[in-house]
Amino acid sequence: MASRKAHEVDAWLRRPDPASVVVLVYGPNTGLVNERARALARGAVDDPEDAFQLVRMDGDAVASDPLRLADEANTVGLFGGRRALWVRAGGRNLLPAVQPLLAEPPRDTLVVIEAGDLANKNPLRAAVEASRAGMALPCYADEARDLPALIDGAFREFGLTATREARDELVGLLGADRLLSRRELEKLATYAHGQDKVTPADIEAVMADASALALDTVVDAVFLGDLETMDRGLARLFREGEDASMTLLAALRHAISLHKARVAVEGGASMESVLGAARLFFKRKAAFQRQVTRWPSGALESAIASLREGMAAARRNGGLGEAIASRVFLTIAMRVARG
Repeated sequence: MASRKAHEVDAWLRRPDPASVVVLVYGPNTGLVNERARALARGAVDDPEDAFQLVRMDGDAVASDPLRLADEANTVGLFGGRRALWVRAGGRNLLPAVQPLLAEPPRDTLVVIEAGDLANKNPLRAAVEASRAGMALPCYADEARDLPALIDGAFREFGLTATREARDELVGLLGADRLLSRRELEKLATYAHGQDKVTPADIEAVMADASALALDTVVDAVFLGDLETMDRGLARLFREGEDASMTLLAALRHAISLHKARVAVEGGASMESVLGAARLFFKRKAAFQRQVTRWPSGALESAIASLREGMAAARRNGGLGEAIASRVFLTIAMRVARG
């Protein structure tokens, strides 16, 4: 089977199999999916800034014209050399466009497909895994053991290191999604510019940042059914330029964490152990506990599905992103408000 287990993906990425010309990068960790797809596509060509060598393609546009992907993949460069196609999957079926490439792989083109969370029986995933020309790479939530390397790598890009105390504190604070974790680390590195090391004092200062607290406040209000706080906070975020899809992503990450906690509680785990495993900023623990108590696991699964659909819709329709996010948040919050 042309796939790797989650813990094997990094090793494969260090030495990609040249026979794998269609690589599907998928999973619930949206940030990690994007990070790995980006690195794979950019690393496959000599000049990733050359729009002919690295071609970015919208998945829904490809799905509407299935032959376009094969035509692009088999285009020969004027000066030779390898090319890469980076396809960001949307809501439409990509399988008809991908099947010809799996049947007759292009010679000098790598096709990287960036997708969301795909079930085992998803037709695209199944086709890639069954093909000798394909490779499917899953990206699941970052765990505590993954975070020290992420922290060190992110700070290294800014010429910084973290004290051991700061690293330990960050492991407890960062969440499961790679993109949001990187955003927090980049904010922290920017704050610490001019220093050699990041300290716990820097973390406290950045974690108290008003915009970050505003986003946390909105997410907590949504899952507590506090409509007034949600509306007020969301209006402020959008007024200050917060991206609608990122607010949905933050809520999605939170909902997944809530679901994991609720399932653990329903399985007999203590609330104390659940709160510890959630790696929460201490000021949010009380609100998180109330949410775990109020939300059954089945209702959280429905909320997670709504947030994923909303995030995909917001990305496809940028001009309507704020309206889409507001509607999704209102639907979720009303479930609690109605009791």
